[in-house]
Amino acid sequence: MPNQFNPITAAGYHQIQAEIHALEVDRPKRIASLAEARAHGDLSENAEYSAAKRDLRHLESRLRFLNKQLQYAKVVTPQANDTVELGKWVTLDFLDDHETATYQLVGAAEADLDAGKTTRVSPLGKAIFGHHPGETVTVQAPAARYAVKITAVSLTPPQK
Repeated sequence: MPNQFNPITAAGYHQIQAEIHALEVDRPKRIASLAEARAHGDLSENAEYSAAKRDLRHLESRLRFLNKQLQYAKVVTPQANDTVELGKWVTLDFLDDHETATYQLVGAAEADLDAGKTTRVSPLGKAIFGHHPGETVTVQAPAARYAVKITAVSLTPPQK
């Protein structure tokens, strides 16, 4: 079976690296907390020990997950053209309610709708990927279909 790589923007890659670094810095503190809680005696009735052990397991699980994300990540550099692709900012007119919104198309690990980041594998991302300004596409969402018109594509976020 060939390796499966997950496309990601350079910013997303660096964000994961920063989180890994922060967790690695925090890990010795968590280990020390566990050792201190263990020193308090009977472990069967030691809530502090159980909490410290759970916190350390959670941290180590997150580290494994993030390291796997980087292991299978492929940083994608968007081209300087007007095609909708990973890493680019896309301004859309939603034709059903006449709303306008701007999203950055990102890898799955980076998706954050509150920050205006949608993934290429989302219904919206699938519909707009590879298209150009001026084109109208249909988004097949789980609840309904709707149309959006691509009004702008940029390598940088629009000015507010």
